[in-house]
Amino acid sequence: MNAPRLDDPRRIGPHGVLARLGDDEPEHAAAERRFIVRAGDGDRTLLVRLPRPGVDPTRWAIEAEGARRLSVPGFLPVGEVGGGGAELPWCAGPYVPAVPLPDALRAHGGPLPDPVVRALGAALARTLATAHAQGVPHAGLSPAAVLLTADGPLLSGFGAVRAAAPDGEPRSGLPGLDSGCLAPEQAAGGRPRPPGDVYALGAVLAYAATGHTVPERDELPCFLREPVTACLSRDPERRPQAYELLALLEPTAPTAVHEATVLDTATPIPLPASVVVALAHQSAQVLAAELPIPASRTRH
Repeated sequence: MNAPRLDDPRRIGPHGVLARLGDDEPEHAAAERRFIVRAGDGDRTLLVRLPRPGVDPTRWAIEAEGARRLSVPGFLPVGEVGGGGAELPWCAGPYVPAVPLPDALRAHGGPLPDPVVRALGAALARTLATAHAQGVPHAGLSPAAVLLTADGPLLSGFGAVRAAAPDGEPRSGLPGLDSGCLAPEQAAGGRPRPPGDVYALGAVLAYAATGHTVPERDELPCFLREPVTACLSRDPERRPQAYELLALLEPTAPTAVHEATVLDTATPIPLPASVVVALAHQSAQVLAAELPIPASRTRH
């Protein structure tokens, strides 16, 4: 959680901006700008998202509306969408204290412990398996899209690949996309499909375990070497499906007999004390935050 920048909006629709969520580092920038806001009625705190500069707002708005219509456990929920015309599109959902994965590594002082990475991988694989069983690719998974909460990880950035460019147009180097998480077929303009999510999940787990999305095999902990190597295959057909990856990371998970099996919802994962402290600190900051007074009201 950070103070709004000079070029950040002070209001988004009817909502007043309290803070920016995430440091938005250039190497692993989020696919969208995220703000903690006080709702227009003054009684609720929400997480509002806007497209990044350079992203087609119309395409982004289509993905935001698509996210609003979904009900996938583990996806960051969208309760309302707004904007249009002269105003940038935005979407909003309930706020819970959340730390983006890159911020979690910074708070921890480096890669996360193996048990945390394994539990994170299982939770994300479960979420993707459930989405894929409904025929829904996330198409936006990256380290910055993973929000760690006390109740388990949530995925933001839904549809970032689709919003970046239409199918058939190259997507390498476009705003809002993490190059290390972009499957080769999607970078070339291919339609986002579940194997692209699995590729991105492999990159995310590599990042959580090593601090970067494209590691050498020997850098990975032993339990991740085979799964991550398979996920990052350039051939989509050689990648495991999400439910198969879940079985590798969480052997006690219920057996999925085929790709259409809808799995149980994610559960809380163990978090390092440093990340728990960051969540508590953020919660206290939000409770104490006050909306800035517009300049016009400070004049005498």
